[in-house]
Amino acid sequence: MAAQEENRNILIGAGVLLALVAGLVAIHINSAREKTSGYPLLARFDKAEGVAVGTQVRLAGVTVGKVTRQALDDNFRAVLTLQLDNAVKLPKDSNAAVQTDGLLGGKFIALQPGGDEKNLQTGEEIAYTQSSLSLEDLLDMVISQGESAHGSKAEGGVVK
Repeated sequence: MAAQEENRNILIGAGVLLALVAGLVAIHINSAREKTSGYPLLARFDKAEGVAVGTQVRLAGVTVGKVTRQALDDNFRAVLTLQLDNAVKLPKDSNAAVQTDGLLGGKFIALQPGGDEKNLQTGEEIAYTQSSLSLEDLLDMVISQGESAHGSKAEGGVVK
């Protein structure tokens, strides 16, 4: 009896181990497939704060790819590799911008298609980009506009 129970425990353990190995292999195969689907484009930004590998790339609010690589060029600009779905063909004069999902949400890359008849090819660079704006940048802009408006009233002599 003890030998039968020991054999049964060994078989159950082997089955669980086999299921774990099969699950890991499936995850590895799926992640390798995700990395190779689509085509890469490059985009250079002065600032890419909040953007990381895996960040979504969206076109008209629809996710069409993700950031697969980050690097710095010789001028210390962020160079992002964007992996786009094969079905998405962008004109050569398209625009990429780092945007925020809501007021304090995460960042994503928003694509705006241009009007050129020729499309960007695998590995080419999106020429027109807009860097990320931080909350501090926005507050500085509001404060400076407020100060300039206040300064123009003071110069006009209409201060009350």
